[in-house]
Amino acid sequence: MSTTPPPMPHLTKTPDPPATRIRHHSLSGIRTGLMEEDGGEGGGGGGRGEEEGRGGGEDTHPLVVDRRPPPNPGLRHPRALVFLSLWYIFSGFTLFLNKYILTYQKADPHVLCGMQMFITMVCGLVQMRHPLGTYKPVPNQRKPENFRRGMFLLGLLQLGTIMFGLIAIYYVAVSFAETVKSSAPIFTVLIAWLLLGEKTSCFVLGSLVPVMAGLALCSSHELSFSFIGFLCALATNLCECLQSVVSKGLLSQRSYVYSPAELQFYPNLAAVLLQLPTWYFLVDFEKLGRQLDHSLLTAILLDGVSFHGQTITAYVLMSYVNPVTYSVANTTKRACLIWLSVIVFGNPVTLLSWLGTAVVVVGVLLYGRAREVEERRRELFSITRDKMEAVR
Repeated sequence: MSTTPPPMPHLTKTPDPPATRIRHHSLSGIRTGLMEEDGGEGGGGGGRGEEEGRGGGEDTHPLVVDRRPPPNPGLRHPRALVFLSLWYIFSGFTLFLNKYILTYQKADPHVLCGMQMFITMVCGLVQMRHPLGTYKPVPNQRKPENFRRGMFLLGLLQLGTIMFGLIAIYYVAVSFAETVKSSAPIFTVLIAWLLLGEKTSCFVLGSLVPVMAGLALCSSHELSFSFIGFLCALATNLCECLQSVVSKGLLSQRSYVYSPAELQFYPNLAAVLLQLPTWYFLVDFEKLGRQLDHSLLTAILLDGVSFHGQTITAYVLMSYVNPVTYSVANTTKRACLIWLSVIVFGNPVTLLSWLGTAVVVVGVLLYGRAREVEERRRELFSITRDKMEAVR
C-alpha cells in the first residue's frame, strides 16, 4: 500500500499574483485626460513604489494600498452631468470676462493673470477644508517625496498656460483664439513622440490633416489675425499638453490621491510666487492705480472665482469619464464658445474662416475617435505580468 509523500517546502507552488496588465503610456486626450479611465492601475509614481517594496526579496510582492475610488459609470452618473454643465457655464463666464477686462477695461494681462491665480489659490485653500460637495477627502495620507517638485512644475506650466492664453485674446478675437487652441492634438502627438518615444498610427496622423488644414484656412482669412496672438495661442496649447503629462504622472500614483482642491491651491501658490518678481518689470503701477475702480475690481473678482470653478469642475469631471469622452466634451465646449463669442462680441468672421473653424472641430472629433480605436487595439495586444513570468 503506497502513500503519497508530503509536498516538499521548496517544491510547493505558491499562488501567482493577480494579473496586472502592462499598459502603454498613451497620451490619448492628454491635454485634458489628466486621470486614467480605471482607478486601479498606476503609472510613474506607482512604479517607484513597487521597486522600493521589492527590496525585501525576489519572491516578495509589494503591498500597495490603492486609495483611489473605483471608476464611475461615465456621463450616465447624475453628478457627472451636473459637473459637465457647470464646467461649460464657468468656462463661458471666464472666457468672456477675460475678454471684457482686457479689451474694454484695458487691464494689463500680467495683472489679470496674477489675480486670477491668487483668487484660485484662495478658493482652493478654502475647499481643502470645506470640499463643498466636489470630492471626498481621503484621510491619513502622507505626501510623497516628489510632492513639492510636482506642484512647482505644475505651477510653472499653469502660469504659462494662463499668461499666454490672456495675451492671445488680448491681440486676437476670442473665436480665433479658441480655434487655434483646438489644434492641441498636434502638440499631443509631438510630445508623445519627443518625450515618450510613442509611435502614432497612420489613422491618428491622418485625423490631424483636417485639423491643420482647417487651422491654416481659418488663419489666412481671419480679419483679426495677429502673429503675436497666434503664437501665444499655440504656446498655450504647448503648456497645457506638458501640464497634462506632469499631472497624469502625479495622478497615476497609487499610494496618494491628489484632491481637486490640492491641485488648485499648491500649483497656483507656486505660480503666484513665480510671477510676483516679474510685476516690477512688466506692470505699469501708475496706470494700474488710475484704472482700479469698483467695476474693474468686481470683474476681476468674478473672473477669478469663475476660473476656479472652471478648473475644479474639470478635475471632478475627469474622475467620472475617460480621456476620450472628456476630449470630445472639450471640443464641443470650444465649438459652443466660438459661436457665442461671435454673437456676444460681434466679431466679423468671413465665410472661409467659418469653414476653417468647422473643419478644425471635425478633425478634432476624428482624432478622438482614432485615439479610441488605437487604445482598444493596444489593450487587445497588451501583455499581462503572468505571461511575462511564464516566458522567463
